[in-house]
Amino acid sequence: MSSEPESETAAAFATHDHSACMGETLARAEAEAARRGARLTPVRRRTLEILLESHRAMGAYEMLDRLAAEGFGNQPPVAYRALEFLVENGLAHRVRRLNAFAACMHPGEAHAPVFLICRECDSVAEAPGAPVRAALDEAAAALGFTIERANIEALGLCPVCAAKETP
Repeated sequence: MSSEPESETAAAFATHDHSACMGETLARAEAEAARRGARLTPVRRRTLEILLESHRAMGAYEMLDRLAAEGFGNQPPVAYRALEFLVENGLAHRVRRLNAFAACMHPGEAHAPVFLICRECDSVAEAPGAPVRAALDEAAAALGFTIERANIEALGLCPVCAAKETP
């Protein structure tokens, strides 16, 4: 499981050197793709870069619009195939609540992320979820069930949006 400090998770909701954040995560993603023998084609790489541009999830059609504007084609399979590749190779996650995708901030690390989704601005933070996953596994085991995959998402307010709502 990830031993990520809380300060790294909080970066998604705070002012930080996003260029460094993006660059470091992209470098780890490239190394993970190479380790897996997966080919990070230009459209796949650009899709990942677009996901890393901000700490929020993007829908496939929004991604398609961005890719088409950059000359990668305007047919839905262009975006869907690139996003599917990223998810299958642990470089992105599907955020089901938003029907969207977010870059994995910890590529190559075994982790059980919890997605904290702001209901106002749609920013998404990938928080370490090992304790949550352990509790879920324990509850399932008590019923004789084995969890193979779980996607844990929480909806709420990021610090910026919460401050706006505070009188």
